[in-house]
Amino acid sequence: MQIDLVPVWTVILGVGVFMYVLLDGFDLGVGILAPLAPDDDSRTLMMNSVAPIWDGNETWLVLGGMGLLAAFPLAFAIIIPALYFPILLMLLGLIFRGVAFEFRLKKTSHRHWWDASFFGGSAVATFFQGVVLGMYVEGFTVTGRVFSGTSFDWIQPFPLATGVGLLFGYALLGATWLVMKTEGDLQRRARRQALVALYGVLAFIAMVSLWTPILHDRIRERWFSVPNVFYLALVPIVTALIALATWRALRRNADYIPFIGAMALFAMCYLGLGISLFPYVVPYAVTLWDAAATPSTQAFLLIGTLFLLPIILMYIGWSYYVFRGKVTHDVGYH
Repeated sequence: MQIDLVPVWTVILGVGVFMYVLLDGFDLGVGILAPLAPDDDSRTLMMNSVAPIWDGNETWLVLGGMGLLAAFPLAFAIIIPALYFPILLMLLGLIFRGVAFEFRLKKTSHRHWWDASFFGGSAVATFFQGVVLGMYVEGFTVTGRVFSGTSFDWIQPFPLATGVGLLFGYALLGATWLVMKTEGDLQRRARRQALVALYGVLAFIAMVSLWTPILHDRIRERWFSVPNVFYLALVPIVTALIALATWRALRRNADYIPFIGAMALFAMCYLGLGISLFPYVVPYAVTLWDAAATPSTQAFLLIGTLFLLPIILMYIGWSYYVFRGKVTHDVGYH
C-alpha cells in the first residue's frame, strides 16, 4: 500500500514557514524599531541582541522555498512568476540588512549609512513579505496549470495593506524581544513600542477578518456556515484572550510573557490562515495533492529532510541557549 506523503510535506513546509516568520520576524522587527533608539549606544545594543542568531534564523526561509520547489513543483511554478518582484525586493532588503550587520562596527565613519541600511532593509523585507502573504490570500490568476496574470497583480489594496500590517506584527515581535533581552531605559521604551504595535496588530487582524470573507465566498462559507461557525469561533476567542494577556503582561512589566504572547498571536493568525485556505496550495486553483511531486520523489526527498531537520533544530536551539539572558553594553558583535 502506498503511503500518502502530501500531509507530511504539508506539515514540514508549514512548520518551516512558521519558524521563519517567528524567528526572522523578531530580528526584522528590531531593525524596524532601530530609528527610534534614543542614541547610538542603544542602537548598537539592539543590534547586539540579534547579531549572534539572525543569520541562522534565515535557514527556515531556504527550507520553505526549496521544499516548495521539491515537494510541490507545480505550486512553485505558479507562485514564483506571480510574486517575482515582491520576492526580489524582499531578498534585496534582507541583503542590505545583512550587510549592515557586517559593516556597521567596522566602518564607523559611515555608520549612519549602515544604520539606514539596517532599518531600510528590515522594513522593505518585512513589507514585501506582507505583500506576498496578502497576494497569496488574494489568489492567483491561473489558466490550466500556468500563471496567466501579470507581474504587477500584487499592486492591489489588500496585499499592500497586508504589507503594512506585517510591519506592525514584526515590530511587536521585535519590541517584545527587546523587552526580554534588555534593561533600563531601552526596555521601558520597548514596552511602550510593543503596546503601540499590539494595537496595530489587533486592528490589522480585525481588518483581515472582515475583508477576507468579502473577497472570497469560500472563506466566508468556511467560517460562517453552520456548524463551522460554532467550533471555529474558538479561534477569534482564543486570539482575543492571548491579546489581552499580552497587553496585561506589558502593563505589569513582565519580561518574558509579552514575547511568548506575541508568538502565540502569530500562531493563531497562522492557524486561521490555514483554516481559510486548506486544501489549496495555490489559492484557489490548485490543491496540495494536485501540485505534489510523484510519491517516489517525495519519499526520496523525505529521507534527507528528516535527517537534516533535527540537526537544524539542534544548532538553532543551542545558539539560543548559548546567547540566553540579557544583552549588555560590554558584549559586542565582532
